[in-house]
Amino acid sequence: MIIQRILCAILGVYISALAVKSAVRTFVLPRSAYDGVTSLVFRSIRWIFDQRVSRLTTYAARDQLMAYYAPVALLSLLPVWLALIEIGHTLIFFSLGISDWWLAFTLSGSSLLTLGFAQGTNFLHTLLAFEEATTGLILVALLIAYLPTMYTAFSRRENAVTRLAVRAGEPPSAVNMLLRFNRLQRLNKQDLMDEVWIDWEIWFSELEESHTSLAALVFFRSPQPDHSWITAAGTVLDAASLMASTLDVPPNPRVNLCIRAGFIALRRIADFFGVEYNSDAHFPEDPISISRVEFDEVYDTLVADGVPVKADRDAAWQDFAGWRVNYDRVLLALCQMTMAPYAMWSSDRSATR
Repeated sequence: MIIQRILCAILGVYISALAVKSAVRTFVLPRSAYDGVTSLVFRSIRWIFDQRVSRLTTYAARDQLMAYYAPVALLSLLPVWLALIEIGHTLIFFSLGISDWWLAFTLSGSSLLTLGFAQGTNFLHTLLAFEEATTGLILVALLIAYLPTMYTAFSRRENAVTRLAVRAGEPPSAVNMLLRFNRLQRLNKQDLMDEVWIDWEIWFSELEESHTSLAALVFFRSPQPDHSWITAAGTVLDAASLMASTLDVPPNPRVNLCIRAGFIALRRIADFFGVEYNSDAHFPEDPISISRVEFDEVYDTLVADGVPVKADRDAAWQDFAGWRVNYDRVLLALCQMTMAPYAMWSSDRSATR
């Protein structure tokens, strides 16, 4: 009987600590950290949503349903953590001399929910009840404090995504973005173009920080069904890659820095979710999802609209592919994972489309 109570105490402490560790990793730790409990909750909720999504025939209906996925999964964490605390402390109460499992469960639940209708019989029971009640209140407070932080980051992200529609159209397109800059006569004005690339370099840096430390943000969908943070990222990266490789304009180091900030951010997010990719990819050894025919069509479109392009089309293709290979795999994987709306050269070749 003594061995049984010792094992219950050890198991109870482990289960309770598992819930606390999960909450700390999800809400408090200011860096990306995989947590098994949080991952299990999100995967389970996603499976339920996928069963329903598979029966819907239009993207609009799927998008409307999937808008609830991240909020539901996030709010489901709290009852899961509280349930773990309840189970863990039931085991601990049993190990401290409460011989009836139902009484131990009742005392644990009464303490966790601060109801107070059940009381222990000694000092250790009372002390453990106080600890459990405090833990439960802390978990609730963490979730309440976490939501404003998340929605602040979400608002900053979506502000840039919405502004991109003015420059790149709806759905966003790297070609449209460059065409509009050309019509506004901005392509050869480095100071004006610097503003664009600096803004998006900062956006990518913030994206990397927020979407790894607050990983649920990855699945929060934009207010507009045809907007998405990942297709916006792909559009800007493709526009910058075309600018650096294909357009006949003065070299701009800000373009290269923006591309680098972008693919590093997407890779960090992909790392958190276990997406496999080659971190040292090189073209043509590593192919990209864009074909030469597609690139030639874009090249011809730019020429037809009077955009200055480099005369050597083959060299331009090699340079563009050399940039694209850095983010091609992770971009498509994140588009598929988030069920992103249609956009050129990103979600248009995703398995979920």
